[in-house]
Amino acid sequence: MPFFLTSPCKASIEIPEEQKTIDIKNSKGETEHIPLYLSTEAVKGVARIKLTGNNKRVEHHGISITLIGHIELFYDRGDHFEFTSVSRELAPAGTLTESEVEFPFDFADIEKPYESYNGINVRLRYYIKVFMSVKNSLSDCSCEQDLWINIIQPKPEINNSLKMEVGIEDTLHIEFEYQKAKYDLKGVIIGKIYFLLIRLKIKHMEIALLRRESAGTGPKLYPETETLLKYEIMEGAPVRGESVPVRMFLGGVDLTPTYKNVASKYTVKYYLNLVLVDEDDRRYFKQQ
Repeated sequence: MPFFLTSPCKASIEIPEEQKTIDIKNSKGETEHIPLYLSTEAVKGVARIKLTGNNKRVEHHGISITLIGHIELFYDRGDHFEFTSVSRELAPAGTLTESEVEFPFDFADIEKPYESYNGINVRLRYYIKVFMSVKNSLSDCSCEQDLWINIIQPKPEINNSLKMEVGIEDTLHIEFEYQKAKYDLKGVIIGKIYFLLIRLKIKHMEIALLRRESAGTGPKLYPETETLLKYEIMEGAPVRGESVPVRMFLGGVDLTPTYKNVASKYTVKYYLNLVLVDEDDRRYFKQQ
């Protein structure tokens, strides 16, 4: 009976060509084409095991395929929180004598409760893994295929306008008004800024869209803020009663939905940040 120092076979996973894909940057900054699924879609494909080298016969303890969903906190890479793991047996223990064998698989009606997410300090990852435990070998035969899961949310039944006031006593009084408080990822933020009282010498005003990710809890809470969009919306000093329109297009920005306390591991929120800069370069800002 032969003994293998390296795996005597190679595993691969094939997803149907008609399956939609999405371009996602990996940890190395490289773009990968990953199969895209809605949370309600079945994950189908073919797993292949191919004998390598001059091997004509390989005994194994069984072949399986598993759909896995887990959350990785980058500050604690050794501890992944696994929330989904469903296995299918592709073949019982036996012997491979063909140069290549294939096994169709179908993960239907599997709960995928969260969306895929690649953040600064956290990643929510789905993938399928083929595994064959090889007899008399130092290495088993396995491979993984990442999946990207989207969840389509219904439009909110109530989406009131967003109003906010900010000011400095007897010096500055500004009112914000936006058409909605919730936006589609490809939508347009439309609003106005009203100057009710202005006794500062304003040099310019800018507005920015921020994403704030909070990963972990308690003493191991890691907040990170990214500036996704930034515009100068006014130059020069405004006068009392003046209004400035705001129109921010979201279609060209890599946005995610707002995530609230996903599996008690992380939260992602978005903010509009208004900054006024006076002639002395002092900055006044307000987030909403």
